[in-house]
Amino acid sequence: MKKFLVAIDQGTTSTRVILFDTKGNKKFISQFEFKQYFPKNGWVEHNPNEIWKTTVKSLKKVIQKAKQLKGKILSIGITNQRETTILWNKKNGKPVYNAIVWQDRRTQQYCQNLKKNNYENILRKKTGLFIDPYFSATKIRWILDNVKNSKKLLKSNNLLFGTIDTFLIWKLTNGRKHLTEATNASRTMLFNINTNQWDKNILKKLNIPYKILPEVKNSADNFGNTDKKVIGQEIPISAVLGDQQAAAVGQSCFQKGSIKSTYGTGAFVIMNTGSKKIFSKNKLLTTICYRLNGKNTYALEGSIFIAGAGVQWLRDKIRLINNAYETEEIAKSIKNNDGVYIVPAFSGIGAPYWRPDARGIVTGLTRNSDWKSLVRAVVESVAYQSYDLFDAMKRDGLKPKLIKVDGGMVANNWFSQFLSNIINLNVVRPKILETTALGAALLAGYQIGEFKSLNEIQTKWKKDRVFTPKINVSLRNNLLQGWKQAIRKTLA
Repeated sequence: MKKFLVAIDQGTTSTRVILFDTKGNKKFISQFEFKQYFPKNGWVEHNPNEIWKTTVKSLKKVIQKAKQLKGKILSIGITNQRETTILWNKKNGKPVYNAIVWQDRRTQQYCQNLKKNNYENILRKKTGLFIDPYFSATKIRWILDNVKNSKKLLKSNNLLFGTIDTFLIWKLTNGRKHLTEATNASRTMLFNINTNQWDKNILKKLNIPYKILPEVKNSADNFGNTDKKVIGQEIPISAVLGDQQAAAVGQSCFQKGSIKSTYGTGAFVIMNTGSKKIFSKNKLLTTICYRLNGKNTYALEGSIFIAGAGVQWLRDKIRLINNAYETEEIAKSIKNNDGVYIVPAFSGIGAPYWRPDARGIVTGLTRNSDWKSLVRAVVESVAYQSYDLFDAMKRDGLKPKLIKVDGGMVANNWFSQFLSNIINLNVVRPKILETTALGAALLAGYQIGEFKSLNEIQTKWKKDRVFTPKINVSLRNNLLQGWKQAIRKTLA
């Protein structure tokens, strides 16, 4: 009988469930988009029930496919959008409010007040994070302060909090398991990455009750079995990772100094720093890359809020394109950017600036500019934002030699080459671009003993193509100068 591993990849715009064989080959994928809600300026929400329905629908399709292929699913790994926050009723599983998405900016003022009270340095030493609406903590606080039902449920001990992984585990196990793991916990702004515990002093400062929080486990661990009543059969859930950390595993970034960058809705650069926590002097985040057998491997991370989401904006809001694939031909069709830059600070701007109040701008428009200039500028902006992150790493004394890339955007050859040109590094693309899902699936296999070591997982990684810098130095400098001017205008 054939053996399979399954990854639930719950992202910002869609839920995907992917069936892999034990060699790391993709055998089947089921994917469903769900609606994004923008109730007010800077607010971003999902309906948790829609997330759950797309998960069940996708998972059942994959289970059926495994049966058709006459195989057995050994285990499930879960990977997820990280900071997105849900509170729900323990008795019936009903959310008290929509999921507040990682991109949401509604707690900006609350964060500013914490900063004014000189709390950022204390919090950063404990969590590795900066005070920002991006992370889960202030989102929890907002729900507790603004949703009446949450207070009632809290009093009766019937309120639970979770990031998306926790919510899915709870639903898949039919309410038996209230769990998360270290990488997701490390993105809440409540988890002490030195002690590996929820930090009681932070909880007290933010007035968040300990009793609503899940138990924190290793990234590869026993998270319970799926309930037969829910999906039709019992399957062990054996690995859970935040999406960016899962991509690091899928890219086999197990050596200290190895780097991956994922270009999905947002873009996220992660450098494995081994057992050592590095605190950036240039506003990169210190976080957990993965935790195995109670031991943390740490990472340095740079977060770009808008990458593929910028392409979605071109498609859905200003309707310059019909699909993402068009951007490659459009970018290639014009000789240069003609001095047009877009800073896509639609929901503030992340590392290394951390300005939640920033908003997007277009600069450099002339009578010669057209819609193609705007499309190219959006795609280019992702490379420029990546440059800012790698430049921050270099100023911290780190020396990236190459990066492994993944995510939907890097299927665009023009973008991948432009990225290499701008960051002045070799860009390595794998054969399987769904490395986030692959990482979760392979780590699930590791937990159940299908793979004996991380080295064995590393053998599953396969290279597709390497992009090397091919640009005149003065042209590169001129392009970056234009970007820096655009950033200054954005932050003014």
